[in-house]
Amino acid sequence: MSMRISLTLLAAAAVASLAACSSVSPTKPQASAELQATRGNNAKGTVRFMQTADNTLLVTGEISGLKPNSEHGFHIHEKGDCSSGDGMSAGGHFNPTGSAHGKFDADAHHGGDLPSLRADANGVARFNTELKGISLAQGAANNVVGRGLIVHADPDDYKTQPTGNAGARLACAVIK
Repeated sequence: MSMRISLTLLAAAAVASLAACSSVSPTKPQASAELQATRGNNAKGTVRFMQTADNTLLVTGEISGLKPNSEHGFHIHEKGDCSSGDGMSAGGHFNPTGSAHGKFDADAHHGGDLPSLRADANGVARFNTELKGISLAQGAANNVVGRGLIVHADPDDYKTQPTGNAGARLACAVIK
């Protein structure tokens, strides 16, 4: 009988040990943003951010309420504030390196420059992109957590300084 109790205790200890190991395993930093329409607009959606092992930020999401078959500028802004109703309280583009505005994959660009959104025939934009130069790391100068996320009315021309001439702000969120 004592052998059976010893085996049971040993098995329980092994299970507890494995459970402790799995709860300690590192997880990749993640954040999300729930876009809400600005005054007079219908755009809304969810965007997810996940830091990968090679310091790339994976950005995925779906945004609805856009004009069908249209293109929209999409940027991370410096302030996590959507209180103004028109999205202007989010400030300018997030630009931790002081670079010129440009295409997200160009040498010179703001940290907040994201690929433009392309809405389908139903006014829905789905995206999955990897970005370098921004992070979810606490304390990092390029950390986007707590920043604003904006969907613009017009395409980004990737040239006009400092905004890309992307027009009005259709939706705003805070990255959390």
